[in-house]
Amino acid sequence: MPEDRRSGRRGGRGRAADAAGPAAPGGRDRRDPGRSRPRSRADRNRRVFGQNFLVDSRAVHRFVDVAAPGADDLVLEVGPGEGRITRAVSRKCRRVIAYEIDGRIAGRLRESLGSDSGINVVNRDFLKSQPPREPFSVVGNIPFSATSKIIDWCLEARSLRSATFITQLEYARKRTGDYGRWSRLTVATWPDFRWGIADRIPRHKFRPVPKVDAGVMRIERRGEPLLPRSLRGDYLAMVDAGFTGKGGSLHASLRRMHRTARVNAAFREARLDPDTVVAFVHPDQWITLFRVLHDA
Repeated sequence: MPEDRRSGRRGGRGRAADAAGPAAPGGRDRRDPGRSRPRSRADRNRRVFGQNFLVDSRAVHRFVDVAAPGADDLVLEVGPGEGRITRAVSRKCRRVIAYEIDGRIAGRLRESLGSDSGINVVNRDFLKSQPPREPFSVVGNIPFSATSKIIDWCLEARSLRSATFITQLEYARKRTGDYGRWSRLTVATWPDFRWGIADRIPRHKFRPVPKVDAGVMRIERRGEPLLPRSLRGDYLAMVDAGFTGKGGSLHASLRRMHRTARVNAAFREARLDPDTVVAFVHPDQWITLFRVLHDA
């Protein structure tokens, strides 16, 4: 075999190359660290189910303090993962039903919990479960990609008392008015629910580390609704009309439904400038507008 004079090796390959084994197709070495390795089942599940486990004990305890489960409460948990939140919540309430979609993790969690009768681990998609008839709360470090669907499930559950979630920080801030702007969903559900952001959790407190920070968001059902249920349809119609943007402003949109003098009176009562952009109208001001416009 001819000698490669540039390297002093025969055939251009030295001992290190020989020891590493044959080159991969396309000239790349099979042990090239830059080459992607086959994904394990755990890796695939993390991608599919959005699994980023909260590993900081202080953050776990702060989260449970915000959730504030009572001694007689039934608590549903979405995605218990390794069970850190599960165990902390179970110490403060009567019963926890933890829904884990990943069968591998659900089985491992059951084994680690042993005979703890206060925790029931269910290997099922939470979104396919039926809400309990008795009053209950929901907690969880939920997948960012499924946040909207999980929130909708909770808002439609008649016996829900509260929902406390770890979500993408951006989502929590938008839904709770932390930017000074309010979303249609928050305004529409304001007569029945309070929305608030309680904490920020840096991304390095999770494993695997997500790309963004998280926030602790709480939705709590009011003891007394701000509006009678019989008027809820009219309220939602007003909210829909306002957020469609027809007429160029909220004031203009409402003038399509009510006399101008009445709309002016409602805006004065709510202490709103007629030129206020709809997103900057606080949900409490929406309630005031509705009460004046509908004599509620």
